[in-house]
Amino acid sequence: MLSTFRGLPRTVWTVFAGTVVNRLGFMVTPFLVFFLAARGITGAETAYVLGALGAGNLIGPALGGVLADRVGRRPTMLVGLLGSAAAQGALFAAPGVWTMAAAALLISATGMMVSPAAYALMADTVGAEHRQRAYALLGWGINIGTAVAGVLGGFLAARGYWLLFAVDAGTMVAYAVVVATRLGEPPRVKETGADGGIGYGVVLRDRLALVLLPLFGVQLFVYSLTEVALPLAIHDSGLSPAVYGAMAAVNALLVVLLQPLATARLAGLPRLRVQCAGSVLIAVGVALTGVADGVVGYTVSVVVWSLGEVCVAGIAAAVVADLAPAHARGRYQGAFGWTWGVARFCALTLGVALYTTLGPAPLWWTALVGGVLAAGGTLALASRVARRAEHALAA
Repeated sequence: MLSTFRGLPRTVWTVFAGTVVNRLGFMVTPFLVFFLAARGITGAETAYVLGALGAGNLIGPALGGVLADRVGRRPTMLVGLLGSAAAQGALFAAPGVWTMAAAALLISATGMMVSPAAYALMADTVGAEHRQRAYALLGWGINIGTAVAGVLGGFLAARGYWLLFAVDAGTMVAYAVVVATRLGEPPRVKETGADGGIGYGVVLRDRLALVLLPLFGVQLFVYSLTEVALPLAIHDSGLSPAVYGAMAAVNALLVVLLQPLATARLAGLPRLRVQCAGSVLIAVGVALTGVADGVVGYTVSVVVWSLGEVCVAGIAAAVVADLAPAHARGRYQGAFGWTWGVARFCALTLGVALYTTLGPAPLWWTALVGGVLAAGGTLALASRVARRAEHALAA
C-alpha cells in the first residue's frame, strides 16, 4: 500500500508518523459523553461541554493559520500539541461543569491549531503535482489511528477513564517530540503590498477562494452527517449500538484498504472532477440511509459513501494549497480548517435539529440535493482553479 506514496519527502513521512501516533490516542472525545455521565454531569450540562468543544473547532483553525504564517509551522504545532495535552489533564481534574467546558474548549482549540500548520508545512515541502498524494497520506494516517483508537478506547474505558486521558495526552507529547526533533522550519516568505497584514484579509480578497470554500463546506457538511445522523437512524430502526460500531468498522476497513489504491488509480485524472464524483457518491450514500431499515441496507449506504471518501482524499486540501500565495499558506489552510469546523458544527446542530423536528426524510433530501449541487458548483470552477494552479506553478 505504501508504494502509492513512494517518493514523498521525509517531512511528509514524519508528519504522517506523528499523526498516526497522535490519532492512536484519540479516545477522550469519542467517549466524552460516557465520562461526563460517570462524573454525574446531567444531560443539559453535557450540552454546555459539547458546545464548548464545538466552539474550539472554530477557534483553533483560525488561530493556527495565523500563527503558522507569523511565528512558524513548528512552533504552532508544538503549542497546539502541548496545550492540548495539558488541557486533557485539566478536563480530567476539572471540579465542575464550567471548568470542564473551559477545558473542553481548550482541548479542541489547541488541538485544531495543529492541522493548518502541518498542512502548510507539507505545502512548503511538496510540489503542487504531489500535494494530493501527500495530503491523502496524512488522511490515511488519521483513519488508521482513529480506527485503532476506537477499539482500544472501549477496552481502556472499561478499566478506568483516566487511561483515556493519559494515553491521549501521552500521544500528543510524543508527537510534539517528533516535531521538535525531526522537523525543520522552512524559510519564511515576506509579504508585500496588499497582501500585508496579520489576519485573513489575504483570503477574504481572494474571490475564487471565497466561492470555493463554501462549496467545500456544503460537501463537508454532508459527510459530517455520517457522524451524527447515521447513529440516530440506526437507533430509530430499533437496532443496537453494536450495529453502529459495525458500520464504523466497515467504513474504517474500506478506507484503510482502498484509499492508497484509489489515490494511485485516480492520480492522473482532473482533481476537481474526481472530487465532485466522490462528493456525489458521499451524498448518495448518506441519502441511502433514509431507505435503509436493516443491517444490510445500512451497510450498503456506508459502502457507497466510504467509496466517495476514498476518492476525494487529499484533493480539497491540495486545491486550497495551490490557491494560496507562499506567504499565506497557513492562513489558507486555517480557512479550510475553519470551513471543516463550521460544517461539522452545523451537522451537529442544524442536522440534528432538522432530523428531530421535521423528520428524517427532509434531512436525507437536503444531503442529496445539497451535495449534488455543491459538487456541480465546484465542477463549474474547475477551469478557474486550473488556471490559478498553472499561474502559481509558473511563478
